Amino acid sequence: MNTPDGAFELPMTMDPFSTYLGLELTEVTGSRVVATWAAKPQLHQPYGIVHGGAHCSVVETLGSIGSAVWLGDKGQCVGVNNHTDFFRAISEGALTSVATPLHQGRSQQLWVVETTADETGKVIARGQLRVQNLYPRS
Repeated sequence: MNTPDGAFELPMTMDPFSTYLGLELTEVTGSRVVATWAAKPQLHQPYGIVHGGAHCSVVETLGSIGSAVWLGDKGQCVGVNNHTDFFRAISEGALTSVATPLHQGRSQQLWVVETTADETGKVIARGQLRVQNLYPRS
């Protein structure tokens, strides 16, 4: 449900996959989405660090939420490109991911999502999500 300033009231209902990732949304607007989550064994790849796919999924999720909030009831948004870089391996600890738009246009949006380790403040991963805005046919 939206608040008068266009933000979503928290907590929001999350989809099962985002729940599995452990995402907890702390801020949701059309210009910023913030989530906390944790590096944990369920998200590890065989070498005991968080799987890159988990980081990509967080980028996709936060960018998609922000895009949809910004577009509102005018249409729907779908991710068309996700590029995520991994800077530091992490196996445990609290993480915060922040999504902000670089571009919000009529047909596309581009969101940047940066994940940092709460303990050190260092960047763990950074990704970009390009989103296509889809409008109903008249």
